[in-house]
Amino acid sequence: MKTASTANLVEIFSAIQGEGLNVGTRQIFIRFGGCDLRCHFCDSAHTWTPKSSCQIEKTPGCRDFARYPNPVTLPQILEWVQDQDLPGMHDSISLTGGEPLLQVAFLQNLLPLLRQQTSLPIYLETGGHHPEALDPLLPHLDSVGMDLKLPSVSGENHWPQHRQSLELCHQAHIDVFCKLIISEETDWPELVQAAQMVADISPTVLMFLQPVTPLTAQHPVQPPTPDQVLAWQGQLKQMGRQIRVVPQTHKFLGQL
Repeated sequence: MKTASTANLVEIFSAIQGEGLNVGTRQIFIRFGGCDLRCHFCDSAHTWTPKSSCQIEKTPGCRDFARYPNPVTLPQILEWVQDQDLPGMHDSISLTGGEPLLQVAFLQNLLPLLRQQTSLPIYLETGGHHPEALDPLLPHLDSVGMDLKLPSVSGENHWPQHRQSLELCHQAHIDVFCKLIISEETDWPELVQAAQMVADISPTVLMFLQPVTPLTAQHPVQPPTPDQVLAWQGQLKQMGRQIRVVPQTHKFLGQL
């Protein structure tokens, strides 16, 4: 059970960000439990349903986890983040999941307290399909990374919600970028639709093409060929888009 004063967590730990605009930076990750999407490519299916316990790293980056029962309280999270927040080590705090916006009431209480406790920027990773939950959090966020779900790759379809979430970030002058998972099944017209939607809102928003990065040949979704990635990026850039291709670098670093 989660409330405005408690949350369901998966883990808190220190690591190098492997995706999107913040790739290569060191972050304190607060990973929330629970997701209402079932993307075909998801490699974090263990976050889909709330868990009875969470794991908290005792020493930043050392993977010396201790387990605690869920749900957890505001003072607990603030203490665990403070333990991670060694001077000069981290670039930001990442709110990730699962889908953090499913616990918006808790985040509305947590984020102002985080602001008081640390000077680290606060970064939200979200599927971008809950604009009504995103809106009240924007005054407390520094940046948002939004996963635009291509139906051909994810099996999910949330175009209106993606548009509204992007518009809210733009209106609030929040730094936002979009990430699109691509695979061998990617439908080109969907990439065009995503690029046009982002351009309608702001031509300065960066888009990241992220090829699926399977760790085994048995992964249910396989990446596109290098030639296909080059072709898609080239064609989208002809539309005037800022397009970067970044794989899931944390997998190559062994930070799973």
